[in-house]
Amino acid sequence: MKVVTLKDIPNVPVEGADRIEGWTGPVSRSRQTIIEPGDSANYNCSVVNFSQGCTTGWHTHDCDQILVVTSGSGMVANEREQREINVGDVVHIKAGERHWHGAKANTTMGHITITAVGSKAAWG
Repeated sequence: MKVVTLKDIPNVPVEGADRIEGWTGPVSRSRQTIIEPGDSANYNCSVVNFSQGCTTGWHTHDCDQILVVTSGSGMVANEREQREINVGDVVHIKAGERHWHGAKANTTMGHITITAVGSKAAWG
């Protein structure tokens, strides 16, 4: 068993921060790795932190993805709908579903992301 405290996990910058439509300010994303590579045969797990107006940009995963919002407020969208997400919301995104997620213009957002070990994301 392993217990971690999020405030003790390093917050490392992540490439590929996109802006929400209409946002002109700077954007950034960072990652706090909860399950280090090799520590689980099944799962990747980390917190992704978004600055105001920052999103992942459109992408797909070759496995299901679970998001658990831990701070702030944001949006998640697929090609059919866009939804607001808030602290405590849990999102299930199916493998192959084209989507994006990120913070709204007036707040930052953090979420835990869980995917399968060895899974890949495709951007665009």
